[in-house]
Amino acid sequence: MLASLASVFSLMVSTLLMMVGFGLQSYVIPVRSVAENWSTLTVSVIATGYTVGFTISCVVTPKFVLRVGHVRVFTALITLLSIAILLCGLIVDWRAWIVFRAIAGFAISGSYLVIESWLNERVTNENRGLLFSLYLITTMVGTIGGQYMVPLGDPTNTSLFMLCSVLFSLALLPTALSSSPMPAPPAQAKFDIPALFRRSPVAVVGGFLAGALSGAWLNLGGVFTQKIGLSTAEGATLLASLLTGSALSQIPIGRLSDKIDRRIVMVGCGSVGVISCLVMSASIGSQPAVLYIIAAFVGSVLFPIYALNVAHANDLAKPNEYVETSSGLMITYGLGTISGPLMVGPVMDRFGPAALFLVLAVYFALYGGYAAWRILRREQHKGLVVKTDFQATSVMPTPGPDVTSPAALQAAQEPLIDDDTVPAWENPRP
Repeated sequence: MLASLASVFSLMVSTLLMMVGFGLQSYVIPVRSVAENWSTLTVSVIATGYTVGFTISCVVTPKFVLRVGHVRVFTALITLLSIAILLCGLIVDWRAWIVFRAIAGFAISGSYLVIESWLNERVTNENRGLLFSLYLITTMVGTIGGQYMVPLGDPTNTSLFMLCSVLFSLALLPTALSSSPMPAPPAQAKFDIPALFRRSPVAVVGGFLAGALSGAWLNLGGVFTQKIGLSTAEGATLLASLLTGSALSQIPIGRLSDKIDRRIVMVGCGSVGVISCLVMSASIGSQPAVLYIIAAFVGSVLFPIYALNVAHANDLAKPNEYVETSSGLMITYGLGTISGPLMVGPVMDRFGPAALFLVLAVYFALYGGYAAWRILRREQHKGLVVKTDFQATSVMPTPGPDVTSPAALQAAQEPLIDDDTVPAWENPRP
């Protein structure tokens, strides 16, 4: 076990530094946008640039890795991250920021792919849970730590932008100097979203709504904290509270969904989301401590719901469809993250910051309501090949190891059990 931890130590250090920079970047950008008196719609358009870049990278980055390898691609992507945030500090124009944020989204998505592919090469069945839990903790701690760096500087000048660039540059060193063997190239996954929808409508619709929810919050949550009058330190704590709620709830939600129909859990998560968002909307002006608690309840369902959709889709997929399923959901989620800020921004401009949580409540209602409707339309086990294990995800779902690793390709090639002799939902995993 110690040898396994040692083999990924440099990778974890790089991940931690990158996520500290990511957390700082994701908070300083909206704070500076508010300081420039840009409208919430303008901030939403800037955020859309980021999500578009993120989604494109899911498809494009594996091609670069195949050509030049993981380390060179990771170096190029982190360099792009560093350049993009520096340009945001030097050229304070919202039209230019759309381009800069698109570059950042492309780079961070590709960096996730490289890190997770590399990590997957170092794990075994015996230590997979421990190492990926360590990875998720690292991303969470780094993001929260970066958000708490905003009060240390002045977002209206270039100091925090320069600090963010320094953090990204430092993230290069541990991986670039690592002596560990390079991971195998990722798979080139195909996308067939219509076929995925026919097989699992609730996974596709739920994945899109999960993307809209997280895209709206991740890009406009910082604006919300500024608009309701919180200090940067209080705003950082509210953002951290939401992430903490997500971290604490992922495993309980996942374990419950392993025991019962996952769609019932989706309905429950949608209900909790609606109630907590409405309470948050009505509680603006309360003591910050009250807002922190409510934010934790919102976070407890906001991020984990995507993993529910992935698990449900894989339940209904044959082994040779796992890669295609994960890839299709990744794109669906990306399209949702693009739409979220664009839908919420104009509403916040028109009705004020409280409208953010009102719209999130509508999204949660659609999420839970559609899952409930699908329960009435199809029995739990209809089409089920094997109920897969729930896997918690990082805050922003990425092209992870199940999509890109050689192990995934090997699983996709394994033969199926004869479905004519064994009920589909009773088939053990090959």
